[in-house]
Amino acid sequence: MSDPTNSRKVEHIRVIERDAATDRQAHHFDRLHLRHRALPQVDLAAVDPSLELMGRRLSFPLLISSMTGGDHALVRTINRNLAIAAEATGVALAVGSQRVMFSSPQSRASFELRELAPNTLLLGNLGAVQLNRGFGLAECREAVACLQADGLFLHLNPLQEAVQPEGDTDFSGLAKKIGSIASRLEVPVILKEVGAGLAPEDIALGLAEGVRYFDVAGAGGTSWSRIEHHRHRDAGPGSLGLAFQDWGIPTPLALRLARPYMDQATIIASGGLRTGIDMVKSVILGGSLCGMAAPFLKPAMESPEKVVAVIEDLKKEFCTAMFLLGVPDLGGLRLNDALLLEEQ
Repeated sequence: MSDPTNSRKVEHIRVIERDAATDRQAHHFDRLHLRHRALPQVDLAAVDPSLELMGRRLSFPLLISSMTGGDHALVRTINRNLAIAAEATGVALAVGSQRVMFSSPQSRASFELRELAPNTLLLGNLGAVQLNRGFGLAECREAVACLQADGLFLHLNPLQEAVQPEGDTDFSGLAKKIGSIASRLEVPVILKEVGAGLAPEDIALGLAEGVRYFDVAGAGGTSWSRIEHHRHRDAGPGSLGLAFQDWGIPTPLALRLARPYMDQATIIASGGLRTGIDMVKSVILGGSLCGMAAPFLKPAMESPEKVVAVIEDLKKEFCTAMFLLGVPDLGGLRLNDALLLEEQ
């Protein structure tokens, strides 16, 4: 693979395979305690975790978060298996950055997933910083059209770009450019961090520019700073990537900080979620959708069935937690602070 953007996709996967510590496993959600009910007064079989978002019906609020894409058999396999599994289980799916489509046209095939997932909520993905590198409405429309997406992530990754050997770090004036895209694109724009969290100031900037969907993507899970550290030939123990590997706003805190904006915006919770119980806590804190990526990477290399098994386990955990809280549907879960006992 001669295209550096394309090659980087596979490098990222190999780093994650080699270094388990790229998943920081901060377990920030473990500090939140839920109010167990010994008399829940509901039937577990009747618990309904379904919802509707962007015109699609989801079986429960799970988003398989952005991972990869490109002209390589491995990434095509991963995306294909994820799409088949998402369709089979009724959950949402976001693809990795589609920037590679524009430098390696043959990589488009890894993003052409609608035929495999005709009823799935599919989200496209481009780096917001590329709006300062010549990308505009045409590229955003092409990314959406390739995937036949229901929405488009414009991801914000200043830390990753600062650490990345070939990173783009000119984030000046991006809010206005994001607003221009959001006002003209035919599907919703979702502003997303990639693991360091959105501050409330970031949400306010997005809202002022007409964006209504945000993925806080807080710290505590996969560290792209640590991943990019491994891609430096001269990376030593004191390198920039390791110094910032735990930088950012933990996801539960990012959700709490976003609370004042939740009447104006739809918030996606991601970053360090690893169980259905984490998902329930995220919804209580105001997340309408819960994103995870790391738990699906290895299964997606193997088969759709392996991915389905992970999703089914997460749904069982999610529904069991709802039952033990005495909550029959998502309406009784979201922003219900009475279900939280304390934060230590």
